[in-house]
Amino acid sequence: MEPNATPRTNPDNSQTGCCPSFDPEGWDGAELHFENKPFVRAETRSLLHIPIDMGPVFARTFKALEEHQALDPTHALVLSRDLSLWRDEHLFAVDRQVPGQTMEYLSGDFVAKVFEGPYSQAPKWMKAMGEEVVRRGKQPGKTYFFYTTCPKCAKVFGKNHVVGVAQVV
Repeated sequence: MEPNATPRTNPDNSQTGCCPSFDPEGWDGAELHFENKPFVRAETRSLLHIPIDMGPVFARTFKALEEHQALDPTHALVLSRDLSLWRDEHLFAVDRQVPGQTMEYLSGDFVAKVFEGPYSQAPKWMKAMGEEVVRRGKQPGKTYFFYTTCPKCAKVFGKNHVVGVAQVV
């Protein structure tokens, strides 16, 4: 895959008017290479890994991204990871600098794996991501999760796809 590219998303494929239906093709087993790929960074609070203020933080962040036309809806990606029991980090892929937002740039190689199931399986998915990287003869770095739909849309679709994205070092 080209540097900074991700599998394509069809933003028009939405039965809900909210999240597009996720197609795992192209994501499962994908090797991603980022070279200073720009992201807007946001943090949410959580209680024992359960998000508390994700809705308002995501709404505020997406509003800023839309105001500055920094989103490419055909390559939508939000990488999330737990920083602690009380805090989570979210990286929103953008195609330009966004004034007033904290920017972060990722570089390196990553491997993606698609999972399906309830969010409570995240510890198993985290372990599976580490095993996948080791299976490829590398060491795992940071592991993120791309939650492809909100919980309400996952209910409508009848599936909850989550993409693990692990850095390969």
